[in-house]
Amino acid sequence: MEFSSAQCAPSRRQRMHPTTTTRRSSGDNAAEIKHDWISEAVNGGSLGHVDLNTGTNGWTSPPGNLFALRSNNYFTKRQKSPAGEYLLSPAGMDWLKSTTKLDNILARADNRITNALRKSQAQNHSLKSFIFAVNLQIPGGKEHHSAVFYFATNEPIQTGSLLYRFINGDDSFRNQRFKLVNRIVKGPWIVKKAVGNHSACLLGKALTCNYHRGSNYLEIDVDIGSSAIANAILHLALGYVTSVTIDMGFVVEAQTEDELPERLIGAVRVCQMEMSSATVVVDSSHAPMSVPRGIGLAKVNHHKSEDEEESNF
Repeated sequence: MEFSSAQCAPSRRQRMHPTTTTRRSSGDNAAEIKHDWISEAVNGGSLGHVDLNTGTNGWTSPPGNLFALRSNNYFTKRQKSPAGEYLLSPAGMDWLKSTTKLDNILARADNRITNALRKSQAQNHSLKSFIFAVNLQIPGGKEHHSAVFYFATNEPIQTGSLLYRFINGDDSFRNQRFKLVNRIVKGPWIVKKAVGNHSACLLGKALTCNYHRGSNYLEIDVDIGSSAIANAILHLALGYVTSVTIDMGFVVEAQTEDELPERLIGAVRVCQMEMSSATVVVDSSHAPMSVPRGIGLAKVNHHKSEDEEESNF
């Protein structure tokens, strides 16, 4: 997959430059170690990492507390609470354009996120890092687009946790649990009406999802074109894309008491994006660099999360 150099040029929009750190003990001392690979990933791509309140044509990370998720007493009192911190750190966004649908992006030899991690690991750093990616595949006539959101951790996923079970589970379990929560921050009334504000949707039950499990990643390819309704709504929203700011959070839905409270895997705010900002995939015919284990396909009927405000998907 080759990218047009013009499309990869740094944006003139205001960019943010966060530093991702972790604490490591050495004897009686603790040192702050900067994980440059995540910083490189965050600040790469054709869409800049922009200011939360003033940024345009870019992405950023909204505070978790803007999302209300199932609380500890949800099943007894149906109460929700602010989501709090993400389980994983934001690691970038790609806005891609190609003549064909792009699948299993993290397995490609030239994926910039994978390469950033590989470079760090070649220096004996970030050996336990894990990447979680959501690839929203948007069909078109002669052009297909992908909005890819990356999240990462430099520590092992907690064994036995709901996220661990989701990552290592089968497609049936994943379909029952993979949830999108969204809120329209800014946009015309017609988009808010069509998309639904503060809505939630079990993506694994509403759309066709491909799950690609590699040794250090899970990528979920969500085929928007698998639902005529979702496809129509999204293309309507894209017609107003330069005036729309939307928050999207990804959750493994809690369905039993011991899985509460729900936690955000991660979230992204896409700010008044311009379609022309997409990185052009010049050659999409190359095979992935390796065949990852656990690739699955799931296609089931439309379904919204039972307790949530209705999504129009």
